[in-house]
Amino acid sequence: MTLPLIIKWSGQEFPVSTLSEEDTVLDLKHSLRGLTGVLPERQKLLGLKYKGKPAENDVKLGKLKLKPNTKIMMMGTREESLEEVMGPPPDNDDVVNDFDIEEDVVEVENREENLAKISRRVKDYKIEILNPPREGKKLLVLDVDYTLFDHRSCAETGHELMRPYLHEFLTSAYEDYDIVIWSATSMKWIEAKMKELGVSTNANYKITFMLDSAAMITVHTPRRGLIDVKPLGVIWGKYGEFYSKKNTIMFDDIGRNFLMNPQNGLKIRPFMKAHLNRDKDKELLKLSQYLKEIAKLDDLSELNHKHWERYKYLAKKQDQ
Repeated sequence: MTLPLIIKWSGQEFPVSTLSEEDTVLDLKHSLRGLTGVLPERQKLLGLKYKGKPAENDVKLGKLKLKPNTKIMMMGTREESLEEVMGPPPDNDDVVNDFDIEEDVVEVENREENLAKISRRVKDYKIEILNPPREGKKLLVLDVDYTLFDHRSCAETGHELMRPYLHEFLTSAYEDYDIVIWSATSMKWIEAKMKELGVSTNANYKITFMLDSAAMITVHTPRRGLIDVKPLGVIWGKYGEFYSKKNTIMFDDIGRNFLMNPQNGLKIRPFMKAHLNRDKDKELLKLSQYLKEIAKLDDLSELNHKHWERYKYLAKKQDQ
């Protein structure tokens, strides 16, 4: 059952109509990040109480006994400029504290409540198609921070923090794959980064569409509690005539982001300390070769992307 809410912030009202009583406080905060640009960790929602105390992120909205269209006051500030996006963010241990997802997959991947969240995203999340999906092409879904771009280092321009061979990589991938950008930030900042990096205006390839944090869901894992993930089912549910688990691959430096779709995820080495590593990092060059090899296959879901660096050698042996 949908639970519409109205959030008051900075003199404006923001209706939130995509959540249900099964969603959590953190789900609400992610929706608000998409609407306001305020990061979840910067948000303070006034009046949300559970058992007499401020509601924690993992509390389901249904337990808060909220009436439809309840007005909730939010406090918090957003990044004010592109300079802040391009500069060092607040300390974030996501990359350092990432964990092996295998033990949690069985518990999470097919749980009814998680599949229901995906269904709601398919129904309610609005995608702006930048370039139409192409018949017969596979799908490449790319993270931004630390995957294409060093998010932590300081620089005068985004170009200085761009991962080496980015445009060559995207040009090569575009021959066989439609390209989608999915970042756990707000759309405003994704668009700003893509423009700064020259991705959204490059004549040699096109981005099909971009997804922000509002397309993500939160799932509960036995070992790690509540975490955010990027469920590819949102894309497959909206564009099933083009994309499925058989023709999709996702690159992300945080493995738990593809907890709902482990067979389709490839954990890329994070690109950090750009000034030191710019001349040494060849990850995208190698991955271009991998994508070209597997583009020949009918079913990508049978691959184990953990061993992607060995794949080209295995392929050669099989051809001999």
